[in-house]
Amino acid sequence: MQAQTSPLQIIINPTGMQFGMPGDTIELYVVVINQGNQSAVVDLYFSFDDQFTNLMGWSVSPQESLAIAPQQTSDEVKFQLHIPHDALPGTYDYTLVVDAPQHYPQDTPINFPMQLKVQIKEQTVIRINDPTFSLKPSSNTNKPLILNPSQPLQIGVIVENRSNLVDRFRITCLDLDEDWFTINYPTTGAEGTGLSEVTALSLNPRSQGQIFLTFHPPGDSLAGIYSPTIRLHSENSPDLVLLDLVYTQIPTIYRLDVQLQTILAQVSRSPAKYELSLTNQGNVVRELKFALESRDEEALYNYKFEPSEIRLLPNKNYTSNLTVKPRPWWRRPWSGGGLVINFQAQIQDKNNLPLNNTLPQLSFIWKPRPWWQFSLLILLCLGLFGGISFIIWRLLNPDPVTLEEFHTSSPKYTEGEEVKLSWKIRNYQNLQSLLLTIAGTQKKYDFSKDTLKDTQGNEIRCQPEKESLSCDNVSTGVKNKGKHRFELQASYRKGALFFSQDAKTESQIEQVEISEKPIPQVLKLETDKTQYTKGNKIYLSWTISNPLLLKEIKITGKAEDGTSVGKLGVYSFNQGNMIFDSRLQNLCKTKNQKLECEKIPISLSKVGKFTFEIKAFPNNGSDRSSSFTASAIEISPKPFTIVYFRLNNSEEPNQELKEGTKAIFSWRVKGEDKDIEVKFADPIVGKVPAVGSYELPVNSALPPLIKLQVNDIFGKLPPQEKAFAITTKKVEPTVAPPPILPAPQTTPIFPSF
Repeated sequence: MQAQTSPLQIIINPTGMQFGMPGDTIELYVVVINQGNQSAVVDLYFSFDDQFTNLMGWSVSPQESLAIAPQQTSDEVKFQLHIPHDALPGTYDYTLVVDAPQHYPQDTPINFPMQLKVQIKEQTVIRINDPTFSLKPSSNTNKPLILNPSQPLQIGVIVENRSNLVDRFRITCLDLDEDWFTINYPTTGAEGTGLSEVTALSLNPRSQGQIFLTFHPPGDSLAGIYSPTIRLHSENSPDLVLLDLVYTQIPTIYRLDVQLQTILAQVSRSPAKYELSLTNQGNVVRELKFALESRDEEALYNYKFEPSEIRLLPNKNYTSNLTVKPRPWWRRPWSGGGLVINFQAQIQDKNNLPLNNTLPQLSFIWKPRPWWQFSLLILLCLGLFGGISFIIWRLLNPDPVTLEEFHTSSPKYTEGEEVKLSWKIRNYQNLQSLLLTIAGTQKKYDFSKDTLKDTQGNEIRCQPEKESLSCDNVSTGVKNKGKHRFELQASYRKGALFFSQDAKTESQIEQVEISEKPIPQVLKLETDKTQYTKGNKIYLSWTISNPLLLKEIKITGKAEDGTSVGKLGVYSFNQGNMIFDSRLQNLCKTKNQKLECEKIPISLSKVGKFTFEIKAFPNNGSDRSSSFTASAIEISPKPFTIVYFRLNNSEEPNQELKEGTKAIFSWRVKGEDKDIEVKFADPIVGKVPAVGSYELPVNSALPPLIKLQVNDIFGKLPPQEKAFAITTKKVEPTVAPPPILPAPQTTPIFPSF
């Protein structure tokens, strides 16, 4: 961009509109050429409006000063425009000013209008050959375009095809309904032949074109700022996202039509009726509430709007019914033309929006009373006279004192709890004293100043009410168990002050029974099964009511013959329901005021039939306890088995042994030693330990059958046995062979020759 008529030639790079996204930095390069005949000092700075100031946050414009000799070129000056991260999309205008006031005052300043377009973050990064577009006129958040519903607003979308190919472009506006806008694509000569309707802008390489976007919002559109997003679509680059925002503003219209119609204006008993009609002919939502203001000295009425508050949309109407009822009833005139009541209807906007209508002043007539109401007035006077007479009679004959209530503070008592009484006396003003009888012993209380005192001066505080005196929780000292009888009688003065006499009320009697102290009750005790093997754990489960009263639980057992097996478990409990014994912490729980314990392990190393008993001891000092006996169980001895029975390290049942040798028997029995008996059937050997060996000589006295027997001493398990069948082989005596005599030796003699 150059200024031809000035001695200063300016070169700006880049030219045209600058593009950037929030957070980007835009660089602008400026070179100044002094074509004049004198040296000059040239100032470079920016001029901008409030919108650009709000965007960049500048209070003072960046400025550079250059000293340039004649026919010389300055160094390149770089300006950096930092776009804030929170900048709103839009097009912002500013001006680059080149000024030399000292040397070229008539030719400067030179203004270069510039534009900075802040793009939407979702937009694709623009490459050098990608198309671009801009909007005319430009807009931003602080400079929206005014959009009147009756006047369409046309915006030019300038598209630049920076590629080397013919491309077709079209725009979309997805934020608005289709009846808000119209898009027109002009012909450029790059369209194909035979096309009857132009649906896109065709541009040759390196050329520009314009699409016309016309906004015409519907008549019921609300006032406010609208910022629809415009997207440019490229046929050659369908994935390219090019976006821009148009900031438009629909001015606010506050027109509201109000009409008030009278339905009923002369009333006697029913209220006056009116109808308030409202029509919102503006373009804002109105939130209205209604009220009445009296035009008389007194507001002699009650009013009601139905509804009293409304929310009225644009181009909508609504009707509210107003009823006005005169009051109070005694202000109604007795004769004449009636009472005129004047008032003014008021409409208030909750959002303080202006109201341009004034409602008319209203009034209605309250008709005079009918003639027959005079008769009612006469009857009223007669009734008033009768009422006064009755009051005088009541003063001379006041109500007598009565014992209205007499009861104990609780319907049930337990031994150790004190019985307390409560009573209520009606017409107590003439009360003189009370006589309380407890088990034949009488106690008198004198009454004075809402307080009862006995003969020792002890006071009973009572609560006076309108016509009665209430005394609650009066101590009696009665705590022992059994049935108790209480009797109360009041003495008072009967009649007027100068005609009174002493009187007594009828006696009130209350009986109560104090029961013994409760104790925890064992409701259930059971084992997990009825048959056990010696050494196995036995699990008990029990349920006890009143767990808060538990102090200790003891579990004992008895054999079938009645002998005790001792204590099998003792469990202590703290006050309240806190389990003190850690063995029960995870095995017991409290439910419905019952302590339920399940699978509590106990050990019993005996064989036979047994029963278990549980006893629960209280913590309230009572000497009673509760017990429960479970069903009998049976504990069987541990099973046993002969692991092996060997003869000379062999388990072969039939063996043959040579007479004179030894028979070595070895065995091993698995079982409880004290519960079994191991023995040889041969009485010579008899009882033996569970593991051992025995040696017998093999001779004719050795039994042919040697048997090992194992028996359960309780007789609960079947016996086991193993045996060897032995055959004794006799050994014949060995005869020594006769001695062998040496053969006689002969010496052969050979003849000599």
